[in-house]
Amino acid sequence: MAITHALIKAVPSEKDSKVEEWNLECKYENDEEGDATYYTNTFNIRLIADQGDFTAKAKADWTKSQIEALCPTSQWDVIFASQVDSVITNPVIPPTPDESYSIPS
Repeated sequence: MAITHALIKAVPSEKDSKVEEWNLECKYENDEEGDATYYTNTFNIRLIADQGDFTAKAKADWTKSQIEALCPTSQWDVIFASQVDSVITNPVIPPTPDESYSIPS
């Protein structure tokens, strides 16, 4: 099982030439598309400088690694692993109805 994740979208909102808000999107994948164990999910987060999520600075001063570090990946990792477990590893198998069952007399 190879879980990967990647930042796929980062939308800054600026005020006075500084990023005041980030809307981030991260895609998680288990294995590769086409595999029986393939599973994917996308997580989103909105972060606001005024709420203490990060320090506002000019858009050009941000690096990819700094933006990625804003994502709560440790939380997302746990959620995604749980999703993979419930969907791929240990899926809920509903009971099979027996339409031929006869009520005992």
